[in-house]
Amino acid sequence: MMPKNRPKTASDEKAPIPVLHVAHSPHLCQTARTTQRMMIDVVIAVTPLLVVSFFVFRWYAVKQIAVCLAGCLAAEVIFTKMRRRSLSLSDWSATVTGIILALSLPGPAPWYVGVIASFVSIGIGKIIFGGIGMNIFNPAMVGRAFVMIAFAGNLAASGYVDPMSPIDAMTQATPMDAFKQTGATATLSALFWGLTNGSLGETSAVACIIGGFYLCLRRTASWEIPVGVILSAGVMAGIANLADLQSHWTVLHHLLGGSLLFGAFFIATDPVSSPLAPKGKFIFGVGVGFFIMLLRFYSGYPEGVMFAVLLMNALTPLINHWTIPRTFGEK
Repeated sequence: MMPKNRPKTASDEKAPIPVLHVAHSPHLCQTARTTQRMMIDVVIAVTPLLVVSFFVFRWYAVKQIAVCLAGCLAAEVIFTKMRRRSLSLSDWSATVTGIILALSLPGPAPWYVGVIASFVSIGIGKIIFGGIGMNIFNPAMVGRAFVMIAFAGNLAASGYVDPMSPIDAMTQATPMDAFKQTGATATLSALFWGLTNGSLGETSAVACIIGGFYLCLRRTASWEIPVGVILSAGVMAGIANLADLQSHWTVLHHLLGGSLLFGAFFIATDPVSSPLAPKGKFIFGVGVGFFIMLLRFYSGYPEGVMFAVLLMNALTPLINHWTIPRTFGEK
């Protein structure tokens, strides 16, 4: 050990001062878990949803996914060049945004809706905040919310239905809207397998569960968030059943219907716009589930996942402030 009162030498004066460089989120604890690897995991996880969407919606799904994917990649190139930054297409983040956005849209939506949603998702949802890891809100949901407000007719209940389509699923209302308007109840088997109308990625509960479990096992998604969403939504749906507010639409109908599972596993688990600590992630998930059910019960919308996620994204900094543990020695 060196004595406390040792006089400084010339070598001490010339010693370099260590510099700590901190990159933007997501912060990784393993060198193998790069952003690219995490994005590829998401692409693998959504494969069951893509297969079901191609099987149920056929050309509608192919068109919508191609439009949103091309739009997000083009927007990434254009906006990155405008900011004079190096292209980042190799990290697959724009690809994931395009796929998630397409899966959140109805198949019959016009091509320009997907293009505009893609440019808003990348430009306003991500690039304007500084790029990947700097965005506050989920980029795909920012684009989805914009076109839902700007093109309400194309994304309302009638926007999902094509009476002239040879595909049976496209000629009927979505299960959530049918229940909201007429009280009609879909069968649990149809909701589980996905043989119903709806957004491309929300119809099949089993596909969402398979892909979601893969993300959680790979630790690309934090299990605390979907567990919080499902528990919160299940409790509120159970209370509604006990109060006889919705006697025919059971807890399982709420969990399997709409985009609750799709949002819980693939949207709310975005590592950038969700909290950092496990406790905060669970609180975040509970809040998402709460707002989903609140919007389903009392708003004019049959579904509430998009708005619920964006609301909780806005509260993420506050949740981090409450739940991030203090460092050792901090007062």
